[in-house]
Amino acid sequence: MTSAMDRLRRLLGLAPEASNLPALDENNRLCRELDQNRPLTDYVYTVLDTELTGLSARKEEIVSVGAVRVRGLAIVPGESFSCLVRPSIPLPKVSTLIHRITPEAIAEAPPVEQVLPGLVEFCKGTLIVGHHIGLDMSFLNRACRRHHGQPLANPCLDTMRMAMLWREKRSPSHYERFSLNISYVLTDLAEEFDLPRFTAHDALGDALQTAYLFVYLAKKIARNTPLTLKELFRAGQSWRWYM
Repeated sequence: MTSAMDRLRRLLGLAPEASNLPALDENNRLCRELDQNRPLTDYVYTVLDTELTGLSARKEEIVSVGAVRVRGLAIVPGESFSCLVRPSIPLPKVSTLIHRITPEAIAEAPPVEQVLPGLVEFCKGTLIVGHHIGLDMSFLNRACRRHHGQPLANPCLDTMRMAMLWREKRSPSHYERFSLNISYVLTDLAEEFDLPRFTAHDALGDALQTAYLFVYLAKKIARNTPLTLKELFRAGQSWRWYM
């Protein structure tokens, strides 16, 4: 969570205190100065996913990070970030069953404090996109605060929320939009929209899957009228967008 001092500085209109990572300070400055009134095609996006030891952001940790670049609402070949991470806690068997990462696979992997500088550099000044992105950001920002004193300030877009928005725009039926038979699971949405398929529960594979979903939804939502970032946030104002 944001420290009391950081909250006070924000109320006073002051910038947060500097972190111990120059790239993080530069990233956060760029994000604070971001113009939200430009069309979605004008922004650079980092689509990311994490694999975890468990779902509790207070006690579990990251074991893998994957990220890809989207520019001009197109996936940029060759611009990606992928890294296994060695957690400081034992890897539960149940998590291995989900993401297929074994203790042996991460035995020589770098700890998260060695991974963060490269990831921050990759994300610098971009919008962050993910499927249920609040979970990923809670883990990443806890690590950033612990090791560098500040969280990432990048505005984030959640493709799950965007899928809800697209369903609302195309469906006149309130009942249909909130039917219990509708799934917002990443793989189900990829199948529904006939998108390329990638390995599930693999950080880079899920990042690619999310990138295709994001590009598809962004183009559909803004199909008839150019949409600004602010307008997209406003369209989902009843939801939490993890700004």
